Amino acid sequence: MTTRRRRAVPWDKDRDGFVLGDGAGMVVLEEYEHAKKRGAKIYAEIVGFGMSSDAYHMTSPPEDGAGAALAMVNAIRDAGIEPGQIGYVNAHGTSTPAGDKAEAQAVKSVFGDAASRVLVSSTKSMTGASAGCGRGGRVDLLYPGAARSGVPPTINLDNPDEGCDLDFVPHEARQVSGMEYTLCNSFGFGGTNGSLIFKKV
Repeated sequence: MTTRRRRAVPWDKDRDGFVLGDGAGMVVLEEYEHAKKRGAKIYAEIVGFGMSSDAYHMTSPPEDGAGAALAMVNAIRDAGIEPGQIGYVNAHGTSTPAGDKAEAQAVKSVFGDAASRVLVSSTKSMTGASAGCGRGGRVDLLYPGAARSGVPPTINLDNPDEGCDLDFVPHEARQVSGMEYTLCNSFGFGGTNGSLIFKKV
């Protein structure tokens, strides 16, 4: 599961496991009107949540990414939007041979023709898999970055693997305009899958 390479290389042909990381992050969740009333700086609004449980294998997802796809579909339905309205997916992207390919397949399944246009990256390529801080740290990375329309890169991605042919924002962050919605994936051992959708405020 963990790599011998000392660096995470999500979606790369040479990936062989994840890198353990550590860190901390804090996100303040507040009712929208209450935050507005007190004049808080609002970075984003959580507008969609989806989860699924595929229970396929203790450590590996199904090859077609069905559980991951269902979590994303549920989040999109909860948000009341279309897949093509999402500009960026902060992927689970742990650099494991099975997981990365399954997530790429899931994105293609959910986004259809829009999959070639959506930006997808793994911040774990920079931080490793920080189990302690979990998704709080990932959301910290997304905002205020996404509020400035910046998309974090997937570093170390030199040779994309077969089937891993999305726009993974290799090597350098990218500035984009008009990005209103962001999706963040988190998939755990045993097939517990969660997706959140954020709307830029």
